[in-house]
Amino acid sequence: MEVQFDDLEKSDLYVDCIYKGGTAPNMSAEPFHKLIPDCENSGGFRKRLRQDGTGKYAYIVLYTSMEELEWPDFLEEETGIFRYYGDNREPGRELTDTKKKGNKVLEDTFAQLNSGICLEDIPPFLVFKKTGNGRDVQFLGLAAPGNPKISPDKDLVAFWRTVKDKRFQNYEAYFTILDTGKQPVSRKWIEALIYDHDNSLSLAPDVWKKFVKSGRNGIEPLRAPKSYSIPTKYDQLQSDEEGMLCLKTIREHYDGFKQGFEACATDLVCKMDTNFQDFALTRPWRDGGRDAIGKYAISTGGKCNQALKLDCALEAKCYGVNNGVGVREMSRLISRIRYRQFGILVTTSYVDAQAYSEVVEDQHPILIVTASDIAAILRNNSISSYNIGDWLDTIDTDLTKQRLREYASRIMAIKGQ
Repeated sequence: MEVQFDDLEKSDLYVDCIYKGGTAPNMSAEPFHKLIPDCENSGGFRKRLRQDGTGKYAYIVLYTSMEELEWPDFLEEETGIFRYYGDNREPGRELTDTKKKGNKVLEDTFAQLNSGICLEDIPPFLVFKKTGNGRDVQFLGLAAPGNPKISPDKDLVAFWRTVKDKRFQNYEAYFTILDTGKQPVSRKWIEALIYDHDNSLSLAPDVWKKFVKSGRNGIEPLRAPKSYSIPTKYDQLQSDEEGMLCLKTIREHYDGFKQGFEACATDLVCKMDTNFQDFALTRPWRDGGRDAIGKYAISTGGKCNQALKLDCALEAKCYGVNNGVGVREMSRLISRIRYRQFGILVTTSYVDAQAYSEVVEDQHPILIVTASDIAAILRNNSISSYNIGDWLDTIDTDLTKQRLREYASRIMAIKGQ
C-alpha cells in the first residue's frame, strides 16, 4: 500500500504502508510534516509537546534507516521487539546532553514505565523506516516501551562505545510494536494527543488503551511468523556494501588457511549468541568430519541451578560467492553429528538448494550461517571494514597460542611415557 505525497494530510497510519515524499529538492519534500500533525522534519527523534502547558510529549516519532553500521536498529518481526539506539552518537558529550534530547526522552520514558504510575503520560512512539527511495518512508507500527519478556533492567541499557579511539556512552532501548489489528493509527487520535490530551484515550487503538491500563504486562506484540521457504543464493549472499567489504576481507585473509577460518567461525557463532561457549578446534588430521566442538548453555539466569549444556559440532567453509556448500559437505556434517548433538554450518558463501532442502525436509538439527548472516553478526558487533583487520589478527594470535599449548602438551605427554 502506498499513499501519495498530496494525500498525506488526510491519511491515517497503516502498518507497512509506504508514504511518499515530494519531488522538491529541499525539506519541503519531507513527508512527516504533512503526515504527522506538527511533526519535526529532521532527526531520529521527532517530538511534539502537548498544548496543555504541562511540558509533556504528545507523541514521539522514531525514524531509522536500519543501515547505520555502528547503531544497528533492528525489528524482529516474529516477536515485535524493536531495538533502537539513542542519539548520543559522537564523543564529546554526556549521555543525555544531545541536541534533540532523545536520550533524555528514553530515560524519562522507561523510568515512567518502570514506576507503573501515570502510564497515560507515556507518549506513543510511531516507528518509521527509510525506504531508500527518495524521501519515502514506511510505517513500521505503533510502539510501546519495553516488552513482557525483557526484564526492566535490560530494556534500557547505557553502554560504552569507542569510535576513532574516543570513548562515550549511548542508550540501547527496546520497544514493542503493538498489534493494532485492522485499526489504523488515526490522524484524529494524534491531533487529540496534541490539542485535547485529556480526552485523547477514547480515540486510541485498543492495544494502546490496554498498555496504558496495565503497563508492560498489557503489551500485545505484533507477531508476524515467517512462512519458511528455501532461501535463494541471492538471499544467502545479500548484504550492504560494508558487509560485502568485510566478507571479501575474510575470504582473502583465510585463502589457503583453513584452520584459521575455523577459529574465525567459532568466534562469529559466539558473537551471534553468547550462550555458545567452550569451542575447541579439532585436530586437522583427526577431525571426524567436524572442525570444532562446543556447547550451548541454557540457563535460568539464577545461581542455584546449573545450566543445561547441549553439545554442538561446527563445520566451517570459507568459500567464494560462486562456490556454494553442496550435498557432499552437508552430508559429511550430518553423518558426524552424534546422539543429542546439533550441527552448525558456517560459510562465507551459500548453501545450494539441494543441500538446504535435505536439511529442511529431513529435519536435521543443523543451524546454517551464510554470508548474509555473517555480515549481520559483524554489524551487530560493530566490526566494519575500518577495524576488521584488527579483529582477524586477534583471532590468528589466539589460534597460534592455542596451537603452541597443544604442541607443548603433546611434548610433555611423550616425555612422560
